[in-house]
Amino acid sequence: MLSEERRNEIVNYLEKHSTATVQELVDVLDSSAATIRRDLSALHEDNRIVKVFGGATSLSFKEINAFEPSVAEKAVMNTEEKRLIAEYAASLIRDDDFIYIDSGTTTLALIDFIGSTKASFVTNGIAHAQRLIEKGLPTTIVGGIIKPVTEAVIGAHCAEELSKFHFTKAFMGTNGISVKAGFSTPELEEALVKTTAVKHSLDTYVLSDSSKFDSISPVSFAKLEDCILITDKMPDKKYKDLTTIKIAKK
Repeated sequence: MLSEERRNEIVNYLEKHSTATVQELVDVLDSSAATIRRDLSALHEDNRIVKVFGGATSLSFKEINAFEPSVAEKAVMNTEEKRLIAEYAASLIRDDDFIYIDSGTTTLALIDFIGSTKASFVTNGIAHAQRLIEKGLPTTIVGGIIKPVTEAVIGAHCAEELSKFHFTKAFMGTNGISVKAGFSTPELEEALVKTTAVKHSLDTYVLSDSSKFDSISPVSFAKLEDCILITDKMPDKKYKDLTTIKIAKK
């Protein structure tokens, strides 16, 4: 079967079934897992499907949320919850840490609660780097493409730079948390950076208020079991069985 024919079959299958795993498509199309993954990546880049962890969904699948508010809009959402999460996360920082701080408003709030420390920091957030410097903390910002809506540095070059580091802790943001798709974000180039940071960190903490549970953004960047989730409210029991959860309280 030619690649274009196979990819059309994948799109048709997803339009009929809404979602499919890689293994499901391997069985249906009698192709290798590597081939199917390449097809899914190509179809996602062509905006014909939505690639998620372990498979894909149709563009019309209702659980997918591709919308991303601006930094200014996010800054006024769930502010008390973000403050509690940020304060808890900051309490985990030790003098001997080498830390990655992901872009995002909750991770930005984390910096406000960092006290006197000998820890060093790497970030892909422009505002994050500025705030770390203002606090007199050793700071590195990675290079790459700037995403205006989130003021984050993203892309392959950014991911390549991150792959040279080995962090003791990473504090990550997320747009969606789902049993089906794990932790997810709207863009492939942003997901690449997040995935790299997770892979190169000893301990990864995802900072997210409870409004993001049962939500899927277009691209998955980590499995639930790969990270420790810091949130404001205990989610459904199904999440407790899949990841370590820390509740930030007053």
